[in-house]
Amino acid sequence: MDPVTAAAERFGTAPALITPETALSFQECDTLAGSIAAHLQQKGAVEGAIVAILSPNTVELILCLYALLKAGMVAAPLNHRLPETTLSRMKEALRPDITLNTEECASLVSAARANPAKMMPSCNGTLSPATIIHTSASTGTAKAVVHTTGSHLANARGANGNIPFGPGCLWLLSLPLFHIGGCAILYRSLISGGAVAIDSAGTAIQHSLTRFPLTHLSLVPTQLYRLLSMEETAVPLQRLKAILLGGAPATACLIENAASRHLPVYLSYGSTEMSSQIATTPSPLTAPGVPPLSLLSGREAATAPDGELLVRGSCLFSGYFHNGALLPATDSEGWFHTGDIGTIDNEGRLELMGRKDSMFISGGENIHPEEIERALLQVDGILEALVVPVPDSEYGERPAAFIRSSAPGEPDEKSIREQVRQQVGRLKTPVLFYRVCQWATLPGSDKTDRIWYQRVAREYRTGEVSDGLSA
Repeated sequence: MDPVTAAAERFGTAPALITPETALSFQECDTLAGSIAAHLQQKGAVEGAIVAILSPNTVELILCLYALLKAGMVAAPLNHRLPETTLSRMKEALRPDITLNTEECASLVSAARANPAKMMPSCNGTLSPATIIHTSASTGTAKAVVHTTGSHLANARGANGNIPFGPGCLWLLSLPLFHIGGCAILYRSLISGGAVAIDSAGTAIQHSLTRFPLTHLSLVPTQLYRLLSMEETAVPLQRLKAILLGGAPATACLIENAASRHLPVYLSYGSTEMSSQIATTPSPLTAPGVPPLSLLSGREAATAPDGELLVRGSCLFSGYFHNGALLPATDSEGWFHTGDIGTIDNEGRLELMGRKDSMFISGGENIHPEEIERALLQVDGILEALVVPVPDSEYGERPAAFIRSSAPGEPDEKSIREQVRQQVGRLKTPVLFYRVCQWATLPGSDKTDRIWYQRVAREYRTGEVSDGLSA
């Protein structure tokens, strides 16, 4: 039985999707999704067909995703905010059988309401491809990640086992459905009976917080930082049962701020390849500092000799899709190499150090930018920091820092250098500092575009920079 039908049989008339204007029950979603699937079948779509969709989050998009799930078709939501040239390349590699936009999704729903049709039964099982979700490409080219219904459900079971979500709960769809974090919310709802809130496209999260009786919220650190600066969000945030924070490392300052306000923040580490969450704090944060994360059920983790984190489990993806072929991406023992550097103890507690592909070599020493970023954030007045390598004739590469501070020009560069040197040493102390007011992010995301900043720093780097470094 597909998850949409199973949810309808289990949760019936309980609300599944809630908007400012209306609500749809699990039974209504199942009925509409079945009719949408029938209309797609009448247009020639068959089981296993790849359907690309370009649309912001809407109820119509969700109903179309449920229809594809019921009919055994493969949903491939794309980031509609990307440049047309980028989308064209993605679609060329994807080779979709059908492409839908916002208007076409709405038209399918309208047709399903006006002329209900019966869907042909699907033979699709939990091991057949269900979705193709692209990575966010924070450190390179986006990859098309293939998941089965089974891997999505496995991730949802582990996630709900750590953060309870069920009937009477309401999770805001604050992340786009073309990212794994948004897609995962739907599967958590289908297996638990919790409802999903969908606000009008373009509505700011602070407005949604006051519009819906929310209990759960998914955010990236940048979003939480912005919400904490707004007076009108203080009470709505404190009323929540859980704030799932992931997508990028959270700073110690942000964690301290959230803990001091008694917000139910859970830190999480995940990936598109593992259907979303891999490890999450087992309880809300109650004190400053970055605590270790705990592996969720159904996940395994290990470390390679070079410190790279390896993961596997029932929520692992099937492979990368490119030009009509599924490319496996695990080693001979079934481990996926995450590209992240970290440690894991015998009790499954995980600590992250940084990205393997962001590491660079300076004077023969391995430099992890994240270590320097953590040191910068210990300097009073620095709110956010990002470190990238720049060319250096003597050392090969040296660190350069982009910082956002609480006041223009403060703290001064000399003070920053001295404090950072005391923590990480002279070799790791940035040779250049750039101040930013607002971060450049990846299209359709709140993730900082590290590659863009690396390119900018290299372009600005001219001549030799002496910082008094001694051998």
